[in-house]
Amino acid sequence: MTSTESDRSASAPGSPEASETAVDEPTRTDTSHPKTYAAGVPAVAVSMKRGFTQMGPVRTARTLLELNQRHGFDCPGCAWPEKPGGRKPAEFCENGAKAVAEEATRRRVTPDFFATHSVAELRERSEYWLSQQGRITHPMLLRDGATHYEPIDWADAYRLISDELAALDSPDDAVFYTSGRTSNEAAFVYQLFARSLGTNNLPDCSNMCHESSGHALSTTIGIGKGSVSVLDVENADLILIAGQNPGTNHPRMLSILGDAKRNGAKIVAINPLPEAGLMRFRDPQRPGDILGAGTTLADEFLQVRLGGDMALFRGLAALLLRAENADPGTVFDHDFLETYCSGVEDYLALVADTDMDEICEATGLRLAELETLARLWISSDKTIVCWAMGLTQHKHAVATIEEVTNTLLLSGMIGKPGAGVCPVRGHSNVQGDRTMGIWEQMPESFLAAVDSEFGITSPRRVGYDVVDALRAMRDGKIGIFMSMGGNFVSATPDTEVTKAAMARCRLTVQVSTKLNASHLATGSVALILPTLGRTDRDIRDGKRQLVTVEDSMGSVHLSRGSLTPSSDCMRSEVGIICELAETVLGSDHAVNWSGLASDYDRIRDHVAAVVPGFENFNDRVRQPDGFLLPHPPRDSREFPTESGRAVLTVNDLEWLPTPQGRLILQTLRSHDQYNTTIYGHDDRYRGIKGNRRIIMVNPDDLAELGLVDDQPVSIVSEFEGADGLEERRIDDFRVVSYPTPRGNAAAYYPETNPLVPLDHVATKSNTPVSKGITVRLVAAP
Repeated sequence: MTSTESDRSASAPGSPEASETAVDEPTRTDTSHPKTYAAGVPAVAVSMKRGFTQMGPVRTARTLLELNQRHGFDCPGCAWPEKPGGRKPAEFCENGAKAVAEEATRRRVTPDFFATHSVAELRERSEYWLSQQGRITHPMLLRDGATHYEPIDWADAYRLISDELAALDSPDDAVFYTSGRTSNEAAFVYQLFARSLGTNNLPDCSNMCHESSGHALSTTIGIGKGSVSVLDVENADLILIAGQNPGTNHPRMLSILGDAKRNGAKIVAINPLPEAGLMRFRDPQRPGDILGAGTTLADEFLQVRLGGDMALFRGLAALLLRAENADPGTVFDHDFLETYCSGVEDYLALVADTDMDEICEATGLRLAELETLARLWISSDKTIVCWAMGLTQHKHAVATIEEVTNTLLLSGMIGKPGAGVCPVRGHSNVQGDRTMGIWEQMPESFLAAVDSEFGITSPRRVGYDVVDALRAMRDGKIGIFMSMGGNFVSATPDTEVTKAAMARCRLTVQVSTKLNASHLATGSVALILPTLGRTDRDIRDGKRQLVTVEDSMGSVHLSRGSLTPSSDCMRSEVGIICELAETVLGSDHAVNWSGLASDYDRIRDHVAAVVPGFENFNDRVRQPDGFLLPHPPRDSREFPTESGRAVLTVNDLEWLPTPQGRLILQTLRSHDQYNTTIYGHDDRYRGIKGNRRIIMVNPDDLAELGLVDDQPVSIVSEFEGADGLEERRIDDFRVVSYPTPRGNAAAYYPETNPLVPLDHVATKSNTPVSKGITVRLVAAP
C-alpha cells in the first residue's frame, strides 16, 4: 500500500469522510419480467460500480484482485469453496464484490457521528441507511438512560464488562453469540473464554440456518457436514439443487455447475420460485458466455410447493422401489446397503405404502415430473443433492433432510467420488465456528480435550442455542448478551419480542465492523467494540497475523488482510477476546491470554492438540490450498453413528396444506442483500426494484383473494401457540404478482421477521421456521 492510500484509508473524526453519508431511500415499486439468466455483463457492471462508489478505483482493483486468492483474504460473504489448484485472476462474484466494498469502504462512523445522531433518531433509519454509513472507528458506550453513544477507551470498556460479569449470580446468566464471519482463531478463543467463565451459552448463526442439516446428518451418517468436494460436484452425473438460490446466495457455485454441465451432468432444480441462477449462467470469465446465450443449467425445474420437499423425496424413493421390484438389482446398491446400512427394511416398508396422489398434492407436481426425476436418478452413477435454507427452515426440516439422505443411501451415493450430500452453508466460516467449539452442546471428547490442554474445567451443562437464549432473555434470566459479529436483532425471529428481550439485559456488547439495528436494540447499558474485518491488516506485537477459515466442504485455508485499518482504535476479534479475558480472569489464569493475542500460531497449536483433523495445523494450513478435514463417510465409508452404520430413518410424512383464504409464506433474500446486510433496493433477477416491503403472490391467488397487483396490504401471520391462536402483523406492504406456486408467497427478511413467532421452530433442531408461515393478507383502507 502506498503512503498516500494508507493516509486516505483512516479518516479522523470531523473529516469529510467521517460525516453522515447521504442515502437514497426509494419506496416506489417497479416490476418487470424475472430474468432468465444470472451474472453476465450486468453483474460485472454492478460489481465495479459498488466498488468505485465505496472504495474508489485504485482500492477496488487492489482489493478485488486479492479476494479469494492464495496470497489474499477469504471473502466475507458465502462459504462456497475455491477449486483446488490455480485460481482465476478474478475469483469473486457480484455479491462477494459488494460485501468487500461494504467492508473496505472509505466511509466512517466516528464519535462525531454518534454525537450528532441520537439512538432514537437512528432507530427510525433503515438497515440499508445504517450499513451505508461506513466502518465504526472507536469503542462507544451508551450509558443507562443516555440518548447518545459516547466514546470510551478500551481499558474502561473491558473493566465495565468485567464488573458486570462479576455481578452475575451465575456464569449462565451471560450469553455469547457468534456470527459466521468470525475466524477459526477468534472462535476458538471465544469458546475458551466462555467455558473458562463457566458457561456453554454459545449460540451462533448455525442455529438459525443449517442446524437441521447438522442434526439430520449426524443421525444418518454420523457427521453433521457435507460429504462432497468441489471436484465431486464438477464430475457428478446428476445434481439436485433443492431449496437453494445459488445465483444470489452462492454465485461462485454457478461456475462449478457450468463445468459440471460441460462434463455431461444433468441438473434438476427443485424450488418454489423460478430463480435465474438455476436456469442459465453467463460466466463473465468465459467470452463465449458473454457474447452468446451462456450455459443452460437446469435440465428439469420442479416447482415444488413450500414444505413439499420431504414428500418429493419420499415419492422419489417410492418410484425407485417400484423400479427395483420390477427389475431387481438394477436400482438399489444392495452390497452397500448390506455392508454399511441399518434400518433398510423398516424404511422400505414405509416407502411401499406411499400414496402417490398425496405426494402430488403435497408437492404440487405432476406424477410425470416425478417419474422423469426417477429415470434421471436411476441412470446416474454419481448423484449429489445440494440444499440450503429452503429445506432447513421448516417444522419438519430434520425429517426432510433425513429423507434426502435415505434416498442417496438406497443407491449407495455416500462415500464414492462424484456423489454425496451437499448442504451449502451460508456465511463464510459458519462451519468453522462449529468445528472450533461454538456450540452449546459440544461432545465430551471436545470438552475433555480443552480441559486437558489448558488446565481448566469446562462446564458440562448444555447451554442455550439462539431460540432458548431469546426465551431466557425474554424471561429476564440473562444479564449480559455479547455478540461477536453479526446483526442478532435482525437475524432472529419475532423482532418485537427480540427487541424487548434485549432491553431486559443489563448489558449488551456488540463486536462489529459496521452500524446495524442490533446497536439500537440495547440493554440498559450498551457497548459497541469496533473490530477488524477480513480485508484489514492485523498487526500484533509487530508481527502480521494470519487467520483461517473452513469452507462449506471442510477445507481449511489462510486469510490475509492487507488494508490499513480505518482507525488506530480498532482491535482484531482475537485481540478483543483475549484482552477482555485477561481483564476478567486475571493475568494468572491458566490460559496465557496475552500470549495467544500476540501470536495466532499459538492458538493454532492449541487447536491442533484439541480438535481431531488439525494435527500439525500451522504447517499444513500454509500449503497453497490449505488442507481438507477428515470425513469418515466420504473417505472410507466409516459411519461414526452409535451402531457404526449409516441409518435409514423412518418418519411420518409431513407437508403444508394451505388453509382456506390463507397463504404459506417463505422469507428470503433479495439479490441486493447478503444475510441481514442490505446493499440496495433492487432485486434484479426477480425484476423487482425500488421497494423491499413487498410480498410475491401467484396471480390466481390474488384474484381469488380479491386483490390486485401493487395493492397496499398488511400481512398477518397465524400460529397455534400454547395459549391458542397467536397473530403477528406488519403493515405498509404491497403485493407483487409473481409466479409462485398456488397457495404460496414470498417476501424479504428482515422486514418479515416479525411474522415468525419465537416458538415456531423445527422439530429436533429448534431452528426458527421462516419458510412455512401461515399468513393472511389484509387490504389497506
